[in-house]
Formats: sequence, structure tokens, C-alpha cells
Amino acid sequence: MPVFSNFKNTVLLWVLIPIIIVSSCGNQSKTQNTKTDSVKVKSELTQSRIIVGANNLNAYLPQLKGQRVAIVANQTSVIFNKNSQYTHLVDSLLAHHVNIKKVFAPEHGFRGAADAGEHVKDGIDAKTGLPIISLYGKNRKPTPSQLANVDVVIFDIQDVGVRFYTYIATLQLVMEACAESKRKIIVLDRPNPNGHYIDGPSMETENQGFLGMTNIPLVYGMTIGEYANMLNGEGWLSGSKHVNLTIVPLDKYNHLSEYEAPIRPSPNLPNATAINLYPSLGLFEGTNINAGRGTEFQFQRYGASFLDKSQYSFVYFPKPNFGSKTPKENGKKCYGKDLSKTPRISEVSLKWIIDAYANCTDKSLFFNTSGFTKHAGTELLQKQIEDGLSEDEIKATWQEDLEAFKLIREKYLLYD
Repeated sequence: MPVFSNFKNTVLLWVLIPIIIVSSCGNQSKTQNTKTDSVKVKSELTQSRIIVGANNLNAYLPQLKGQRVAIVANQTSVIFNKNSQYTHLVDSLLAHHVNIKKVFAPEHGFRGAADAGEHVKDGIDAKTGLPIISLYGKNRKPTPSQLANVDVVIFDIQDVGVRFYTYIATLQLVMEACAESKRKIIVLDRPNPNGHYIDGPSMETENQGFLGMTNIPLVYGMTIGEYANMLNGEGWLSGSKHVNLTIVPLDKYNHLSEYEAPIRPSPNLPNATAINLYPSLGLFEGTNINAGRGTEFQFQRYGASFLDKSQYSFVYFPKPNFGSKTPKENGKKCYGKDLSKTPRISEVSLKWIIDAYANCTDKSLFFNTSGFTKHAGTELLQKQIEDGLSEDEIKATWQEDLEAFKLIREKYLLYD
């Protein structure tokens, strides 16, 4: 598989994305809680700059000449310029006379406005007139007929490095479709905001699904380009097929980079704190506890009306808003914890879900067993929490799988 792993500063457009280089995975520096969906990219405390794959037009534009192209994209699929502005990849490639035939849209849609789990509809992009084909509706994998008039598929989506975040499942299914139809796929790499550690329970084969299609840990410490390399190299695509894959890599990035996404990866990940806490608080998605949906602090708080109010001073009332039409505990007084000032963490923390379960006034209300197993990847974690195991005791049961995965992961890393 061709990989452009050592390109220099030959980009036509430059990205100004702030990072902070930390000295070890254990360092915890306070993340600034700025809004991440503005058109301006925020300046921070360092002169270091990451160049995203999409910006390295020299690496992939020549491969698109005379080709019919499909793009898997959402609102994060942008090219940055010197003035801290950006243009959408689709608009940029059209301006370069690339023959784009269609756009495939993942969960949350092409413009990123749909709720989590809400079906995304096919349609026509009002700005470009291109057909939009949903990969989060009745069909989650491009069909042979949808690829019939396509030679090359470009995949460019900002991921957050968490197994149950569905963009990597979409990537896998698109790669499988390209392998089966003998189409080439180009992945434009982007930083992983949670790329600085590996942790969590591993997906068990019997629980695989759209929230986890491979036996990887909850947090796997790879960019989406590295992950695509691993899927291909390990024969993890359906039928152990291999696809004609090109990765257009990042420049000035390493796995310890503290990266603040300038655009919301999805409606309920509004800032760097939410993204950093998502691996831990995302486990609440398999319970009846509210994890901030229906507020402006999604994945930065948790609570429920059935938690013991004597144990919590923090209260809030979820209500429908952008990204959550029907939040859990809608309109109810939720007792819980505010985590919006939490310093950056480098682990999957279980202390919050253990705390909530311990202070649940009716334990039968807590777990949605099927949903929790799909998020955790194993039935064991629920049982461990119910049995009162400590965080350290639970994490000790993950270690063998984590060490085995690290050996596989090492083969596909493009960055330090």
C-alpha cells in the first residue's frame, strides 16, 4: 500500500491548528474550554503547527486527474489556509476541477446537524448540487451500484479515537466496499485528540457491531489513517480482503500532541474537554444516566433524577437542544457532577460511572444492558461494576488484551 510518510512542507495551503507538545502520556495540562465550531481557528500558546492530510494537495491531486471521485465527508472535511480560515474539501476540489460524482455522508450527516443515532437521509447538497448518499440510514455501506460510476473514493473525517464513535465503522465499511468493487481509496489523515494513550476493555467478537467492528480497545491511540492501515494490513476487512489504499499523512504531528479540533466532530462534542472525557463518559450512553445531552456541556457532566440527592450539590435540567431532540431525563432535575473544569486525562476513567452506580437509589434503573454491552464491548464490565469491584481491580483485567493490541498497533504507526 503506498504511504506518503515523509513529505515535507510542499503544501499549497497551510493549516494553523494549535497543539501543545507534552513530554509524556502522564502529563496533564489544563485544556482551554473554547468553542470549537467557529470559522476562526483559535491561536494558543505555541508556534507549532499541524498540517492535515487534506492540505497536502500535491500528494493527492495528481491521483485524481481524469478520475471519477466520491468523497466520504462531513462538516470537519476542510482545508485550512494562511488566514486561519477554511474551505470545505468538496468546494476546494471542485475549484481544482476534480470530477466529483457524489458525497457519502456518515452519522450526523454531511453538514453535521443530525442527532446521534438519527437516520441521515439521501439528498442533494444545496451549495454544490451534488448527490448526498447516506451511510447512516437504511444502508451503511456503499453498494456496487453506488460505486459503479466512481474510480476513487476519498475519506476525510475528523475522528476522536474512541471505538464506539461510529466514523471508524463507516471507514471500515467503505474500505470493504472499495475492496469488493476494486476501487481505490485515499484517506486524508487528521490528528487524534485522544491519540496519547491506549486504554479500556477490548471488543469481544460476539459483541461486534456498528459501535465496534474489530477487537480493539475502547481507546486505541491511532489516527484514522493509521487505523485504516491496520484494517488493511491485518486482513480485518470482510473476507480478509485488501484494498488499494493510500494514506496522505499529517506533518508536525505526534501522538502526544494536545490537539483542539477547530470544528465540532459531532453535535454533542463541543470542545476539547468534551472530546477528552468522551471515552469515559461515553459509557453512560449504555445507561439511563444523562451525560450532558440536552445542555451546553455535553460529556462534561452527568446526573439523573434517581441519583441520591444527598450526595450531590450540582443539579441541572436537560432539555431539547441542538444535537439532542429527546435527551435522557428530559426536563427532570438531575443530581450529579460538573466535570467541565477537569484537566486533560490520559486514561479511560471508571470513577464516575462507579460513583453514579453506587449512588443510584434504584439499581434496576441504571443499566440498559444491551446498550451498555455494545459500548463496553463486553458483558463483563457491567457485572464488575454491579459486583462492586474497584477501578484498579477492573483495569487489571484489561491489561493482557491491551499489551497484545499494542504489538499489532506498533506495525502501523506513521508518527512517533
